[in-house]
Amino acid sequence: MSTAIADGRVMAGRYLRHVVRAPEEIVIYFSLPIMFVLVFGYVFGSGMSVPGGGGYREFLIPGVFVMTMLYGIGATATGIAVDAGRGVVDRFRSMPMARSALISGRVIADLARALLETAVLVVCGLLVGWRWHLGLGNVLAAIGLLLLLRLALSCAGVALGLAAPNPDTVATIVFPLAFPLSALSNVFVAPEMMPGWLGTISEWNPISATTTALRELFGNPGLGSDSWPAEHAMLLAVAWPVLLIAIFGPVSVRLYRRLGQ
Repeated sequence: MSTAIADGRVMAGRYLRHVVRAPEEIVIYFSLPIMFVLVFGYVFGSGMSVPGGGGYREFLIPGVFVMTMLYGIGATATGIAVDAGRGVVDRFRSMPMARSALISGRVIADLARALLETAVLVVCGLLVGWRWHLGLGNVLAAIGLLLLLRLALSCAGVALGLAAPNPDTVATIVFPLAFPLSALSNVFVAPEMMPGWLGTISEWNPISATTTALRELFGNPGLGSDSWPAEHAMLLAVAWPVLLIAIFGPVSVRLYRRLGQ
């Protein structure tokens, strides 16, 4: 067990060094959520209404936190697909290292990146007027929910990267999956403002569950609904990621074992 943990840390260091050596990747993945904050917060914010009242930017920022975790799946899947396509994975499998290190290292690196992304977005949110109102303990709980979601999405990203025939295919899959999940959620618009059937889909969206939980923990507006998903957002914010981990964790391991066979 200690060897597997040590090997996982080594692999995590490898992935993080790649990020440092390719700063343009960080710029790309940070620019999208910051753009959403600026465009929706300032250009469209004056025309948006929040159920129960409150400022739209305070409503928006928790959703942007969650959306950033979602789009991180692209970096995970692409990194794994590049390693698999170049034969790096096969070389690692031939070395005296824990078989789990490739996957655990990637996940550890993703969580480290998630903390960095969250810190940057907190600063960005504070600059545009967002605040949390319910104490440091709630802030730490919200960060925990974000990392849990990122862990689940990392497992899905690893599975996608191992299943994709090449890195170019990953890009054509991730955006068509991630964009509807973020658009059909409560990140930008409250479900109460949508048509009935669309609002129901939005409320049961895993992205909406974590977003609602964060708004509740931060004390931000947007908690006007009395539906079951809205009233049990904390439960769903834990249950959805756990379910995704239970599905994609074993799938990732199975795909990894089949490489080279």
